[in-house]
Amino acid sequence: MNYVSAENLTKSYGLKVLFKDIAFNVNEGDKIAIVAKNGSGKSTLLKILMGKEIADSGNVVINKDIQVVLFDQEIEFDSALSVEEFMMTLDSPPIMAVKNYHHALHTEDPDDMDKALAEMEMHKAWDLENEMKQILTQLKITDLEAKMGTLSGGQIKRVALAKLLTETRAEHRHILLIMDEPTNHLDVEMVEWLENYLSKAKITLLLVTHDRYFLDSVCDIIWEMEDNNLYVHHGSYATYLENKIIREENLNSTIDKAQNLYRKELEWMRRQPKARTTKSKSRIGDFYETEKVAKQDTRKQSLELDFEMKRLGKKILELKHIDKSFGSKVLLKDFSYQFQRGEKVGIIGQNGTGKSTLLNIIQGLEPYDNGEIETGETIKFGYFSQKGLTYKEDERVIDFIKEIGENFPLANGRTISASQFLRLFLFDDQTQYSPISKLSGGEKRRLHLMYVLYQNPNFLIFDEPTNDLDLPTLTVLENFLLQFQGSLIIVSHDRYFMDRIVDHVLAFEGEGKVRGFVGNFSEYREVRSQELSKKSPAVEAKPKVETPTPKTEVEKPPQRKLSFKEQRELEMIDKEMPNLEKLRAEILEKLNNETDYDKISTLSAELQKLGDELENLELRWLELQE
Repeated sequence: MNYVSAENLTKSYGLKVLFKDIAFNVNEGDKIAIVAKNGSGKSTLLKILMGKEIADSGNVVINKDIQVVLFDQEIEFDSALSVEEFMMTLDSPPIMAVKNYHHALHTEDPDDMDKALAEMEMHKAWDLENEMKQILTQLKITDLEAKMGTLSGGQIKRVALAKLLTETRAEHRHILLIMDEPTNHLDVEMVEWLENYLSKAKITLLLVTHDRYFLDSVCDIIWEMEDNNLYVHHGSYATYLENKIIREENLNSTIDKAQNLYRKELEWMRRQPKARTTKSKSRIGDFYETEKVAKQDTRKQSLELDFEMKRLGKKILELKHIDKSFGSKVLLKDFSYQFQRGEKVGIIGQNGTGKSTLLNIIQGLEPYDNGEIETGETIKFGYFSQKGLTYKEDERVIDFIKEIGENFPLANGRTISASQFLRLFLFDDQTQYSPISKLSGGEKRRLHLMYVLYQNPNFLIFDEPTNDLDLPTLTVLENFLLQFQGSLIIVSHDRYFMDRIVDHVLAFEGEGKVRGFVGNFSEYREVRSQELSKKSPAVEAKPKVETPTPKTEVEKPPQRKLSFKEQRELEMIDKEMPNLEKLRAEILEKLNNETDYDKISTLSAELQKLGDELENLELRWLELQE
């Protein structure tokens, strides 16, 4: 079933074109991730699908039988409502049935109760309230009587997420679920639960996320928005990167050919008299088309820079027997750690265990109860916090960076300009001369990151740096940090980012205990999981029985042999599946290179049919194997 179709969709803001003549389809069961640089039009495209923005031209057709539901960064709520009351404000028949049932319980009117019971049966709402509470518990919202106005920003977002998931469960209509950065403000356990929930749920999903593990686990289609176009990739994040490289290589080859032709045609243009023949006018038209291609700038700035970082002395940073509590809540208890030159430390733990407090203590922004801190004389901290930028209303991006300095120092006495450094972090010339107030939220976050790095610190402290950063910027940041010769502390819930960057983990395990672990995030999680499984009650539930018992072989049920017909069926499946996989790969390749709307629709339908056939064969193969 087709949910959404778009043709020749164009949207601009003033001179800035976000996308031009793009086309796409969303079909039932699709799980799509949108990947783009901040400011490329992701949020605008979502608003157009929600009916909150109007495209300049083109058509968007949304199936009248579906409902579009958005999980946004900005959440509206009545601060006087309790969590449970807020959850019950859902306008769906199953939720209304639950509310009417509760009302009937209080009024004790037999007619009301009969009507409420009939509604509960009709909308299959008996388990809905329990499921709602289970979702809230998984997202660590346990006090349902708490007023919405008393919750933190992160808690409000988690309650809103629970409400959205309950709505998709409650509705029996077709729903297109749109989620903009759903993993922000969630700890690792919550992210993994949501990842598992969405990957298994039979929903149609359009997702914007910077979490690459989450993306790979949940989505199987990637929309890439770049250079005013939309490219569709079927497969994993790695497949998208491979396709992107191939496309850029092909484009560069086309540009090289156009540049050679352009030089020849330019000489001809200069020799021509003012009076033009019909033939020469046609050639002139071709010349200008060739010029457009030849003058495309596809150069991708790299971060292969030899930074002239301020020298680090022998003493870096040492914390000795640090204690920190807020009332009865212990955050740090007898914590000691000595940071080394070039060490990249990742700090992990549940929200509220003291991670950000430790960062503030290190920088002298927060007092500690007991202990001692020794900081090297040469240390220059660079702190990327979650608070955001402070800037003048009409200040331009380039001027904001130039307040620190005109140039950024490299080794051997070389420098690069502020503009060149901004370009390395994906700020093009037009954006550099725009007011900061005109930037998107993600672009402001990227500028804040630039502001910290441009000050050339030798000890970086990052508190949730990946929140609201787009994937292209994250890739640039990762490359920067991998080359960074100074010391680094990162607090992040982004598993991919932590795995790629850190070489040592400080894990806040609660009640003031901080554990050091040599390795990356996933390695720590694996060791921790093994330790917890050994300590689980299931293993220690029963004491060992001292009385010896005779060993007896457990009699296995006889395994039924396959019939001749089943054996033949298994052999046929073994032969058929590789052929279907090959056919599927061929269709995917055609889709990645196809731009014609009708052909894309036909190929997408073929791919869906083929996917269903493969799934059925795999299930039957497993049955026969067992």
